[in-house]
Amino acid sequence: MSEQQIAAQVGAVAAGVGPVPPVPEGVPDGTPPDGSVTKAVEPDGFVGRSPGQLAWRRLRRDRVALVSGAVLVFFVLLAAAAPLVARLYGKGPQERFPERLDRNGFPLGYAGVSGEHWFGIQPGIGRDIFIQVVYGLRTSLMIAFTAAVLTIALGVVIGIVAGYVGGWVDAVITWIIDLALAFPFYIFCFAFVPLAVNQFYGPRDEVASWFRPALLVLIFVLFNWTISARLVRGQVLSLREREFVEAARASGAGLGHILFRQLLPNLWAPILVTFSLNVPALITAEAALSFLGIGVLEPTPDLGRLINDSVRYIRDVPSFTIVGGTTLFLLVLAFNLFGDSLRDALDPKSSR
Repeated sequence: MSEQQIAAQVGAVAAGVGPVPPVPEGVPDGTPPDGSVTKAVEPDGFVGRSPGQLAWRRLRRDRVALVSGAVLVFFVLLAAAAPLVARLYGKGPQERFPERLDRNGFPLGYAGVSGEHWFGIQPGIGRDIFIQVVYGLRTSLMIAFTAAVLTIALGVVIGIVAGYVGGWVDAVITWIIDLALAFPFYIFCFAFVPLAVNQFYGPRDEVASWFRPALLVLIFVLFNWTISARLVRGQVLSLREREFVEAARASGAGLGHILFRQLLPNLWAPILVTFSLNVPALITAEAALSFLGIGVLEPTPDLGRLINDSVRYIRDVPSFTIVGGTTLFLLVLAFNLFGDSLRDALDPKSSR
């Protein structure tokens, strides 16, 4: 046995791993005679996973996430395919059926429910409630998703700049955030929305169907960017002194590279959670504004206005209120439950 083999076995015994197999003759470094390289084999039962794969694994094991996610997929697909649903259903959102109402404006039968009208007929107007709900989902989700994307984008940019630059920039941005959070949202909406409508349209002009939804998106962005900005700022304050940021700074990387190539990839988990919890809050706010008469108005279908129209008939046709209210409740609940499950799945300390 050569001196190399003896030294190898002594080192193995000292390390507690047992004797080392003898090195083949003529190959001092232990490489097989054919020149092939032996790959390292991981222990049985051990599979390396990235943080994203671990989060997806936890999410798949969460039954609440699976159920709430399935409900969300159903609502989103139903809203996205609203024109196709209307074509297959045979009724449009503005189509009326006065023959299904009595002379007092109430639906014939029990709330007008039949094989042709699954959820019944809207009292007084004569529209099909099912197709109103489908297009109402489309309006609410479109406004909420658009506002949430713009809100997150603006909040992330402002928050990451404030947290990294610091100094007077951080002080000014923090002061603006505190001011926006203290501002009364609904009072501002009551004052601003009619003023904006009167600024662009006269008292006899017909307001474009896109104007009020776009106005609501603008208001939501102005008020809700502060939540994501404050969250991102706090995360950046704890990341800006880390080794990888110091290394990028020492290598001469520019400000944009450090902010969006070094810091931003480490912020996706809180950003996704904030987005998933921001959408249901925006859906509720949009429905509340439409319910109060300062959001989406006729002729655009909307869940909040549908509930408002049903209040006057709640005693005679309670199903009208139940349908709109239950749809809005299930939509917001599914988003909140999925957001909570997503937050747990992205938490590296989670044991699931």
